[in-house]
This record gives sequence, structure tokens and C-alpha cells, in this order.
Amino acid sequence: DRERLQAFEGVVIAKKNRGIGSAFTVRKISHGEGVERVFQTHSKMIDSVEVKRRGKVRQAKLYYLRELTGRKARIKEKLAKR
Repeated sequence: DRERLQAFEGVVIAKKNRGIGSAFTVRKISHGEGVERVFQTHSKMIDSVEVKRRGKVRQAKLYYLRELTGRKARIKEKLAKR
């Protein structure tokens, strides 16, 4: 069987650090519907992980984003240090 790479871009709403069992959850809006996917950090299926932007949040888990829509679901961008 052939495998193909598929990009999944969204907001990381949770990280679970458990050694080899570490994982992170990514949420994105696809065709107006919220989609969440859990990726195993040490999986061979993941080719690469790229951080596009960093946001300023005050909680470790961002599950509250599930209820928010539109502009309310946006996260303030963290300003770069000089």
C-alpha cells in the first residue's frame, strides 16, 4: 500500500506528556465544522511538526475553544521578545 502525506493545520488545544505515550490534540475548522485530531508525538506516521504562530493563553488545556465560534475563538498572538 502507498501512503501519502496530508497536512493538518490548526490550534493545539492540549498536550499530554507521558514519555513514549506523549500526544497532542489539534483542532481546526473544516467546512464550518470543528475537527479535532490526536497525534502521538513519537509516531512514525508523523513526518514533521511545524509551529506557525504562538499564542498567549493562561490555561494549559484550551477545551473552552470548542464552545466559541468566529472571532471569539481567536487567540491573541504572543509578541516576540527583543
